[in-house]
Amino acid sequence: MPANLSPDYKKAEQAFRAARDDRDRLACLKDMLRTIPKHKGTEHLQADIKSRIKQLTEELAGPKKGASRTGPVHSVRPEGAAQIALIGPANSGKSSLHAALTGSKADVGPYPHTTHEPLPGMLAYEDIHFQLVDLPPVSSDYMESWYINALQPADAAMLVVDIADPACTEHVLTILSRLDEKKVTLSSHWPGRHDDETNSPADAADELDPFRIYLPTLLVANKSDLDPDPEALAVLEELTGVTFPAMAVSVTMRQGLEGIGRFLFEGLGIVRVYTKTPGKPPEMEKPFTVRQGAMVLDVARLVHKDIAGSLRYARAWGREVFDGQQVGPEHALCDGDVIEMHMR
Repeated sequence: MPANLSPDYKKAEQAFRAARDDRDRLACLKDMLRTIPKHKGTEHLQADIKSRIKQLTEELAGPKKGASRTGPVHSVRPEGAAQIALIGPANSGKSSLHAALTGSKADVGPYPHTTHEPLPGMLAYEDIHFQLVDLPPVSSDYMESWYINALQPADAAMLVVDIADPACTEHVLTILSRLDEKKVTLSSHWPGRHDDETNSPADAADELDPFRIYLPTLLVANKSDLDPDPEALAVLEELTGVTFPAMAVSVTMRQGLEGIGRFLFEGLGIVRVYTKTPGKPPEMEKPFTVRQGAMVLDVARLVHKDIAGSLRYARAWGREVFDGQQVGPEHALCDGDVIEMHMR
């Protein structure tokens, strides 16, 4: 990563990383190109940005006259509190896990490649939902050409392996290698895990490739009922060198599944915020979801951009405020807070 990047460029790059829509990504790329310092040290990055602008522009414009699309769009629009990609080798039980957690009608069979397209489903946790996207398997021989595009909107990943498979170690190393070649890093860092002392990739922003995808990853050791050895998971971690937080589960026995929703909630630092209008009780059925450190203004943007633009102050109810306390737009929110927004 070149040095001496301007604050405006870094702001545009941060917005690009946070974008969840191709049109937003395109706008951020143009801002990155506009603000990047033009010198020899940034020539390679400038060329990469221009290439991505061209590619996204063509994709958003659709097929040229007389042409037809080559297939379906393989990027699933995010819904719920976060989008989680399910990654794994063939026959790891990934689709069975997806079906068990979301109630989806995923194709499940004792043969490889039963998943051909991204399949979204919703995992309920208390009063919110996580969107789980089941993706085709990855192997040393094959990975779908569109696979990385499908990972672009994801907030995290679940790496699902068959812990009873003797080739499990090889599968994990293969997946890590194939994804790394395509600028995808499965990371052990989860922003909401306070016991995680490893640095976030963002802590070394000046050294990062802005187009590399970093996904907090949970290792899900499936079929633990077929290999009851309590050391199997530790052996896998030692042989592969991975330090992902891990869970041993059995889809067929319905064991260990109940902890996944809570892990995602805590690991991603999800904060639920409820809103109310003056003189009325709060709407407690459908909270807005943001991340730890989010402010009142961030929730206002989720409600409506016009509200964010005219927000004057809010009244808040929660753990760290007294009931009805007046707070500004930059007041940091806690899980379970209720806010009442007042406009200019």
